[in-house]
Amino acid sequence: MKILVGYPPTKSEKGIALLSQNRQFQWFSNPTYLFPVILGSAATFLKERGHEIIWMDSIAENISFERFTEIIKKEKPDLFAFETKTPVVKQHWKIIDNLKEKFPKMKIAIMGDHVTSFPEESLENSKADFVLCGGDFDFSLADLCNWISGKIKKLPDGIYYRKSRKIACSGKFNLKHNLDELPFIDRELTKWKLYEKEYNLTGKPFFYIMSGRDCWWGKCKFCAWPVLFPRFRTRSVKNVLDEIGMLIKRYNAKEIFDDSGTLMTGEWLKELCRGLIERGYSRKIRYSCNMRFNALKQEDFILMKKAGFRLLKFGLESANQKTLDRLNKGIRVEDILNGCEMAKRAGLTIHLTMIVGYPWESKEDALRTFELAKKLMQSGKADLLQATILVPYPGTPLWKEAKENNGFLFNPSEYERYDMREPVLKTSDSNPKEIAGICGQIYTIFLTPSYIFQRMKNIRGWNDFKFNLRGVKAVFGHLKDFGRKDGAH
Repeated sequence: MKILVGYPPTKSEKGIALLSQNRQFQWFSNPTYLFPVILGSAATFLKERGHEIIWMDSIAENISFERFTEIIKKEKPDLFAFETKTPVVKQHWKIIDNLKEKFPKMKIAIMGDHVTSFPEESLENSKADFVLCGGDFDFSLADLCNWISGKIKKLPDGIYYRKSRKIACSGKFNLKHNLDELPFIDRELTKWKLYEKEYNLTGKPFFYIMSGRDCWWGKCKFCAWPVLFPRFRTRSVKNVLDEIGMLIKRYNAKEIFDDSGTLMTGEWLKELCRGLIERGYSRKIRYSCNMRFNALKQEDFILMKKAGFRLLKFGLESANQKTLDRLNKGIRVEDILNGCEMAKRAGLTIHLTMIVGYPWESKEDALRTFELAKKLMQSGKADLLQATILVPYPGTPLWKEAKENNGFLFNPSEYERYDMREPVLKTSDSNPKEIAGICGQIYTIFLTPSYIFQRMKNIRGWNDFKFNLRGVKAVFGHLKDFGRKDGAH
């Protein structure tokens, strides 16, 4: 089969859609294109099974819809498979119908956290042929293609489709796959140079990998990825090290970002660190990842630094214990402070992520988060941050809670408004838009003299200077995005 894998043109006056590997959707005026690891894995797996693959990320490649359809007309793919998210799913339904009208013989399969939560909805509202549920869509897409080709008789589990003009399901998706069985992603096939713009990674070239799917905690009420990955699994340490070795040898990789929702800890992490050191990779690359507070001890941070780890991205989420408890975050505020201190003591870079707009938080609560972030950043206990407005995606416990309690500010089916340009949920005692405005205020921490002084102290050369310059550009981009009023309703 000839298969088109990627993203269709997804346009808006609001900015550029960030769909690839982003757990939170946002329209950006100054975008970074993150490498879509699982979609890249899917394309590679299909190629290994003998299919002809066309990789086309129309967003990163800035391909217009007219050009997109010209390519389809020329290439005549049998199947187009792409990932969608809540704020653009309705736009994608229209694109699907347009494509089916132009190319009725081409099958279309969609996947992602939104359609996993509401699979029948997309078949009811578009002419899509298949909806793939669950996060292992590299495996399920490969099996679907075998079924379409007649190589297997049974449609794989977790796929919704039409049967005698009615919506049918092949069965509940499962996550029993052995991740070591996947080939290493073909970076040439997936045009890795499209994804070189990343503000938080210093080494170039850098590469995204995933050693696990997705987060071993997996209980946070606001996160949509546990919908895709309700069962956590890791690749073997040897398999991960072998991929890193390949990236170093073939592409002279300088940094790896492991985008597992939370990197595995315990003996697995110690074995990874020992392997990075013993193979000599710790001298050649820097390793960055997502991590949880209260998951590591001081000796773990020290070992990670020795193994070449550089940046750890932590979910601070809120400075209010009641919020951390209601989110099932599993940490205490003091864990945030202790974690930052231990990581900095080991010489690691700390990136904090936080959220405003919780329905039970007041303006004072939101400002408490701002003050904690400012304290950590200005004292040098943290280096970078990212703030977002709370968006409870369909399928998450927080979305169900809000729907049951009439907690939405608008009809919860107005999916295009889940784009972080306005608050989604009612708040306890203040104007939701006023609280959401604190999100932009958090980014002003980067512009304070105390923070700038801390950053200047850490500049060791030209690369550090360029890294900070890129950061300044990103900050002004965020301020522009959160300061806009044109997205309000």
